[in-house]
Amino acid sequence: MQQSYTIRELAQEFGITARTMRHYEELGLLAPARRGQARVYSAADRTRLKLIVRGKRLGLSLEESREIIAMYDPEHGNEQQLRRLLERVREQRVALQARLADLQAMLAELDAVEAGCLASLAGAESAPTRPARRRANR
Repeated sequence: MQQSYTIRELAQEFGITARTMRHYEELGLLAPARRGQARVYSAADRTRLKLIVRGKRLGLSLEESREIIAMYDPEHGNEQQLRRLLERVREQRVALQARLADLQAMLAELDAVEAGCLASLAGAESAPTRPARRRANR
């Protein structure tokens, strides 16, 4: 007997909502069987969901995940699928490295502003205080 899963089981396993799974179904990314009103997910559906969730974490769009999943060909291997995924992973790495460089520049700027503020405060604390001037009565 083949392993089957409920929507609740898979949603909990992958840390997503049942609504998200229904959305993936509406988009044609998942196609569970039905038993009455209940959705019944197969091991293959679970694998597809795992790939979709992993793709989202890697920054792939749902359309890109669909494209890569559709490339799988059990008869001829998955070389094309792997090459496309590798290409996309490399693109994502370049984008993340650029974002990281931007964040590092922002952190350096924050460090400089913080150091300036601390220096100004230290200077203000060590400066002699002037006695308050008395106002002349008129």
